[in-house]
Amino acid sequence: MRTRNDLILADLVAGRAETHPDLEVLTFEHLSLDGGATPDEVRTYADLHRNGTRIAAALRARGVARGDRFALMMRNHPEFVETMIAASVTGAIFVPIDPRTRGHQLAYLLAHSGCVGLVCADESLGAVAAIRDRVPELRWTLVRETTLAEALARGGPTVDPCNDDPGAPLQIMYTSGTTGDPKGIVGANLRFCAAGMLGALFGYRPDERPYSGLSLTHGNAQAVTLAPALTMGLRAVFSPRFTKSRLWDVCRAHGCTTFSLVGGMATALYSEPARADDADHAVRLVVSGGMPPALWRAFEERFGVAILEFYGAMDGGGMAYKPVGEGPVGSFGKPMPGIEMTILDADGGECPPGAVGEICVRPAGGGAAEVEYHGNPEASRAKIRGGWNRSGDMGHRDAEGWLFFDYRAGGGLRRNGDFIDPSVVEKALAELAEVDDVFVYGVPAASGAPGERDLVAAIVPARGGRIDPAAAFAACQRALAENAVPTWLQVVDEIPKTASEKPQARMLLADFDPHAANVYRRR
Repeated sequence: MRTRNDLILADLVAGRAETHPDLEVLTFEHLSLDGGATPDEVRTYADLHRNGTRIAAALRARGVARGDRFALMMRNHPEFVETMIAASVTGAIFVPIDPRTRGHQLAYLLAHSGCVGLVCADESLGAVAAIRDRVPELRWTLVRETTLAEALARGGPTVDPCNDDPGAPLQIMYTSGTTGDPKGIVGANLRFCAAGMLGALFGYRPDERPYSGLSLTHGNAQAVTLAPALTMGLRAVFSPRFTKSRLWDVCRAHGCTTFSLVGGMATALYSEPARADDADHAVRLVVSGGMPPALWRAFEERFGVAILEFYGAMDGGGMAYKPVGEGPVGSFGKPMPGIEMTILDADGGECPPGAVGEICVRPAGGGAAEVEYHGNPEASRAKIRGGWNRSGDMGHRDAEGWLFFDYRAGGGLRRNGDFIDPSVVEKALAELAEVDDVFVYGVPAASGAPGERDLVAAIVPARGGRIDPAAAFAACQRALAENAVPTWLQVVDEIPKTASEKPQARMLLADFDPHAANVYRRR
């Protein structure tokens, strides 16, 4: 008889369905989108197990075998998690794709991963139809609202898990592709299930109510919220998407006690108009990956929360974190048990305290780091140098060993010889009532100096309002050092962001035109 292993997702859920069948482990809320007109979708462990095996039967009926790859393209719905479980049951590999993906990038992801099918919501059908002729291997589609719903309602024979190996691939998660074609990171069942330990590492309590508005197509929502919920039996809440104007309402309505922030989310939340009830909620802890140092204390004080900062990447080989109340503001902490993390120069030598170098990771004890990019052994080898996983992120450490992120390699904002902290500029603009969201990036300096950048502040006006460029520049001059005042204001309808809510500077840069009507130069 097959022995279950909690490091295999299908077995983890099946076991919990026996021991805690009625625990409402996942809630998918709709207050954030329609004010609660649509009822929440709640799943117990028993629901997840039943529906996961039914979707597994539907996959097998379409010829899906162990090792086959299929795309999973939808917002945060119960069927997303249930299809993850189905992949684990069948031994197939799912490829999570942000449902906003279109055109060349969508065709690339489907073709490069070799997907034979697609599980999606109907909102993605148009985008898929537009590139279908470029992906001939795509043989079948299961649509959440129709064929997938029919498979769930119909039921069918029990499908027993076929996988006994926790190291077997579960998913291929692609990078954002900011510097080239995205790379597919192969992630095993073991990696997903072991991420549940992050809950204990972050200090989640037995009665924790974690929340995320981040897409489950991204590693943060899976590792920081979903995996700990499934492994620890926490009643997690997910929104279909991040909605900054409703985040606190959702947390109040569901009694959420912790949530996760990454990318530009903190700035977006802070730019919302201050309210008397900003700190009236049950949230005690914000798990942050990239809290702007300039906002850190102001964010904690305004919203009445504590920030636990962490650093990690799907292809990074390990994680560091800064427990609440320990270490200096702005640090992302020290490495978790079992790994080493340090700052290396271009020659592989360790940088002294204060010197900026590349953040690098390897297993504790000196073993070599490993990473697997699907179909790209050359990139897999290039990622590891001298046994270290070279992150591509630049940072430094202080004399006590606390680590700091400075900028992405090739992306530092240097102006007149100084490196500018964008978060300081963003905070100054986010505090203006006229600003709904802001992101600061660089364009090649008009001076032509190598490596120098002129600052551009991309600004989204508050709803129904407009930006007074002169007033915005004046506010920056009052709050900032002269070198940090932006050269340009770029007024946009929205800040383009990835599935992890990371602002996409390249898209803003592509639209930047100093002569355009929406771009203003400092006088």
